[in-house]
Amino acid sequence: MLLALAQWLQSDISYLHIINYLTFRALMATITALFTGLLCGPGIIQKLAALNIGQAVRRNGPQTHLIKSGTPTMGGVLILMSIAVSILLWGDLTNRFIWIVMLVMFSFSVIGVSDDYRKIIYKDTRGLSLREKYFWQSIIGLFAAVYLAFSVFEANNIRVFDLLMAWVRSGFAISFPAQADLAPPFFGGISYPLGVWGFIAFTYFVIVGSSNAVNLTDGLDGLVIMPIVLVASVLGIFAYVIGSSIYAKYFLFPHIPGAGELLIFCAAIGGAGLAFLWYNTYPAQIFMGDVGALALGGALGTIAVIVRQEIVLLIVCGVFVAETISVMLQVTWFHYTKHRYGEGRRIFKMAPLHHHFELSGWKETQVVVRFWIITLMLCLLGLSTLKIRY
Repeated sequence: MLLALAQWLQSDISYLHIINYLTFRALMATITALFTGLLCGPGIIQKLAALNIGQAVRRNGPQTHLIKSGTPTMGGVLILMSIAVSILLWGDLTNRFIWIVMLVMFSFSVIGVSDDYRKIIYKDTRGLSLREKYFWQSIIGLFAAVYLAFSVFEANNIRVFDLLMAWVRSGFAISFPAQADLAPPFFGGISYPLGVWGFIAFTYFVIVGSSNAVNLTDGLDGLVIMPIVLVASVLGIFAYVIGSSIYAKYFLFPHIPGAGELLIFCAAIGGAGLAFLWYNTYPAQIFMGDVGALALGGALGTIAVIVRQEIVLLIVCGVFVAETISVMLQVTWFHYTKHRYGEGRRIFKMAPLHHHFELSGWKETQVVVRFWIITLMLCLLGLSTLKIRY
């Protein structure tokens, strides 16, 4: 009997020990977010429909999209809720990186709520003005950039504050350690010092840029959420490697204590994203809206900065980058030709890029799946930078 009791106690202790493993908690975070999203999805869809929170489709867009008018939007609430539940259950809530990513994500979601509210209540497909949206994104992005500038190589928030004050007292002349340098992929041992101001400016660009890039891509059923899941998976692997002193040394990366906990965050994004895709796949029962797109894009950008993989983010987010560039080129060329020739001309049939392919004869599902495949290939390329380093 005593032997049986001892074996039971030993198995119970072993179970508790398993919970402390980062990989186990990441697995459970994925499952928790997935089932939370699947279980809560129908209720949220019904609630949004009852409140008449439906998508306002722009009239100058593809005519095939007019039938989507009225489909419940602001589905990003489902994603964010699933992520939050998963993080609260399985994340280390003493980890400073978890909280800064949460803060950025939910702050951007507030901007998205305001944008979606104007679109829904006033039936204005433009939502917030670009100036308003960019102003609030900049406030959040700059706050996060300043904090991250002093936290990527410090152990706690007290040390972060002390270093910030030391930087101010030094007349903004304090130097940064190697963890804050910009390291290009595929080349080990090569890095470019950014300095404090350079780090802040670059981080601001990555966070705000990734948020807007994801938002611009969100235009077809299921188009944006699967790439988000894939990109989050890649960033989670990098977080696990860089957060481990052993793996970071082996793969020639700078070790950033505490960064490994972001694997839990990325796992939660993956699980919540797959649950949302269940309801967002063609024909979509719910749309993400700006509340989800802005928030998730900002979160991915923040994670990439923490794990010092901004260039890898640029690679794996190639679809988001292409969509953004297509809009920039279209607008710039239109205004230039209108000023030069008196008539605006276009490079693409319609921007963002996914609409160009739609108007070129691709079915919506073809555009979506092909963009998924491209993202998968880019993610594999991004993962190859772990080992291919000259």
